[in-house]
Amino acid sequence: MDPVRIGCVKYLNTLPLIEGLRTWRDCELVAAVPSRLIDMLIGDEVDVALASVIDAARQSATLLPVGMIGCDGPTLTVRLFSRVPIEAIATVGADTDSHTSVVLMQVLLWKMHGRRVRVLDFDAREHMVVGLPPPSLLRSDTSPAGAGEGAEPDALLLIGDKVVTDAPDAAIYPHQLDLGTAWKDLTGLPFVYAVWMCRAGEEDSLTMQAAAKMLERTRRHNQTRLGWIVASRAEERHWPEDLAAKYLGSYLKYDIGEPEREAVEKFLRWAAELGLCAASEARWAGNEMAKSK
Repeated sequence: MDPVRIGCVKYLNTLPLIEGLRTWRDCELVAAVPSRLIDMLIGDEVDVALASVIDAARQSATLLPVGMIGCDGPTLTVRLFSRVPIEAIATVGADTDSHTSVVLMQVLLWKMHGRRVRVLDFDAREHMVVGLPPPSLLRSDTSPAGAGEGAEPDALLLIGDKVVTDAPDAAIYPHQLDLGTAWKDLTGLPFVYAVWMCRAGEEDSLTMQAAAKMLERTRRHNQTRLGWIVASRAEERHWPEDLAAKYLGSYLKYDIGEPEREAVEKFLRWAAELGLCAASEARWAGNEMAKSK
């Protein structure tokens, strides 16, 4: 059998799902930023991907109930940094690494404050907005006159390790919103950012069944050794060890249950209402895969 090509992200938050997979002889790990993974999956560059959940509604992909990146309250590393009060945001420079977080931000600002914001691509590594439009265009249709008319967007949305290791200056961006906290407060549900997925129609293949079992086994094993993962990997990713331990052990959730499925359906439904994805329900692999855990 050819190696199963597994597309993944190498942020600290993915280690409880991928640490140790390289020891599986039939596995090949392919690293990329989250926003690239769905194209790699659909383009047959990988067989399984830990892709943004919004992409399952935009592409022909099946969610595998064997591991996720989620939260049930604060996320810590999906955060909106704003120059103005959150309810006054008109323009957002959004981290190009993510798809789900950008949509979640738009859903939350609409549901919480009735704001339809203008979203601009933000290259977090270069600390710059990509293709910044003229200042006169940096205002949403629903914002008051004068809002967002500076040379930079009102707010920045960042995801991943950079929120901890390269956060914007708090003196310039004094207002912050953790998107996981905001979702929990709004819905009472956990939130799911990314899920293992495969191309639609391949979930019942023997190869995918074997891959799903290995992914689930790896997740379960890594939950028993989070302390070792933190001690071994936090420093190389420039995380304080105590914060990394709290992040992986308390903030983030990796197991998919009924509340998580309900949250995915609500998120996709609200995103569709705003025209941010097709009106589509998530396609999950069948009960047999879930029972194989």
